[in-house]
Amino acid sequence: MDVLINVFVALHIIGIASLLGGFLTQMKAMGAGTARFTPAMLHGALVMLITGVALVGLNQADDQTVNNIKIGVKLAVLVVILGLVYVKRDEEKVDKGLFAAVGGLTTANIFIATLWT
Repeated sequence: MDVLINVFVALHIIGIASLLGGFLTQMKAMGAGTARFTPAMLHGALVMLITGVALVGLNQADDQTVNNIKIGVKLAVLVVILGLVYVKRDEEKVDKGLFAAVGGLTTANIFIATLWT
């Protein structure tokens, strides 16, 4: 079970890397007002959602304790990110504030995951 959990953790990290990497590569364009949400950002958020739900289930099945409040907060933040990226995915330009919000929420989700014990 530990190997399976570690595989899903790795996939979860790949998802966050895709979402954050997509944001970071568009920062220069954000300054120019031409940033857009890339498919990698949408796919990264979807991978995070699927692997995160799987990780909660696998950890509970392995009789490990799961902080449900932390998971709920992370899920709520991810749903907001996913909603914003999904709705605006086809637009040629995304508002700077909206694009920055996705980057900020993504970073906040990383800090929630690592600092909330």
